[in-house]
Amino acid sequence: MNIQHTPHAIDPAKLDALVARAFGDLSAGYGGVMISIGNRLGLYKAMAGAGPLSAHAIATRADCAERYVREWLNAQVAGGYAAYHPISDTYELTPEQAMVLANEDSPVFFPSAWSVPASMWADEEKAVEAFRTGKGIPWGDHDGRLACGVAAFYRNAYKASLVPEWLPALDGVVDKLKAGALVADIGCGHGHSTVLMAKAFPASQFRGFDTHLLSVSEAQGVAAEAGVAQRASFAEARADNYPGKGYDLICFFDCLHDMGDPVAAATHAAKALAPDGTVMLVEPFANDKVEDNVSPVARMYYAASTTICCAHAISDGGHLVLGAQAGEARLADVFRKAGFTRFRRVLETPFNLVLEARL
Repeated sequence: MNIQHTPHAIDPAKLDALVARAFGDLSAGYGGVMISIGNRLGLYKAMAGAGPLSAHAIATRADCAERYVREWLNAQVAGGYAAYHPISDTYELTPEQAMVLANEDSPVFFPSAWSVPASMWADEEKAVEAFRTGKGIPWGDHDGRLACGVAAFYRNAYKASLVPEWLPALDGVVDKLKAGALVADIGCGHGHSTVLMAKAFPASQFRGFDTHLLSVSEAQGVAAEAGVAQRASFAEARADNYPGKGYDLICFFDCLHDMGDPVAAATHAAKALAPDGTVMLVEPFANDKVEDNVSPVARMYYAASTTICCAHAISDGGHLVLGAQAGEARLADVFRKAGFTRFRRVLETPFNLVLEARL
C-alpha cells in the first residue's frame, strides 16, 4: 500500500510567532557581541553610578572613539541595557543594569559569560566533525575563552550561595569545617569554589584536582592572591584516581556530568571519604524528563552540553555520557551504583541542583 503524507497547512500565526522567536534569538546573538565589547573596554564601568552622560563623556571616560561609542550606546538602548534621555541626548545605566553589566562582584553579572558561546562558535568546525565521527573533544582542546567564561559565569554564583546557603544545607558539614576538616574539590577549574571555602573556614585544609593543567595553574594563582595557598593546594588528577584518604567532604561542582565514567568517579569518592564523610554534588538544574526541561535555562544547558559536556565525556571514555541536563534521578543512580545509600536534594536554584550523598 502506497501511503502518502499530506503536508499540514501552514498556520500563519504559529509561523509569525516562530519567526519572531528566531529573530529575537538572532538579535540576542548580535547583542552578546556588544555586551562583550562593552565589558572589555570598560564602557559599562564608565557609566555605572555616574548618572546621565553624553556619548562624548562616556567615550572620554573609557578612552574610546566617540563615534563607535555612540553607535554602541544606541545598541544598548535598543536592547534594554541602557536608558536614553532624548532632551539632553544622554545615556544612563540604571542601578539594576549596573548590577548585571558593570559590577563584577554581583551575583548576576553576565558579560563575561558571553565568552562561552564565543568559544562555541570558534570551535564550530570541531563540533561538526565530532557529530560526523562520534569522537569526543577534550576540554583542553576548546577555544581558550571557554575555561575563562565558565569560571567567570559560576564564580559569582558560588560566591553568593556556596558558604552562606549550600554548605549549611548539608548535614553537619559546617561544624566539621569550622573544627578542621579535609576537603577535596574535584574538577576544581580555576579554583574559585575551593578558595571561597578556604577563606571561610581557616581551620580546614582544601585540595583541588582537575585534569586541565592550565586551570590548575590558574587556581594556584587565585589561591595565592586570596592568601590561602597554604591551605588550598591544587594538582592535576582525574576524578577516579586523585590522591588522599579520609576526606570529610568531597565536592563536585558542575563537573560530574562532564566525566566519561561518573560511576567510577563516585566509586573513588566512596573509597576516599572518611567514615562519616559527605559528597556535595552541584549540577545544572534539570528535571528528569525532556518535556519538563523547556526553558531558556534548559536550552542554554542542552546547547552547551552538546558541544562541550557530552563532547568531553566522550573523549574521556564515554562509559556513561550524562549530559548537563541529567536530572536528579539519573544522578542518584550513579551514586547508588557506587555504593552510596543516602542521596537527597538539599537545595535548588534556577541554575543548579545541590545534592548530598553519604555512604
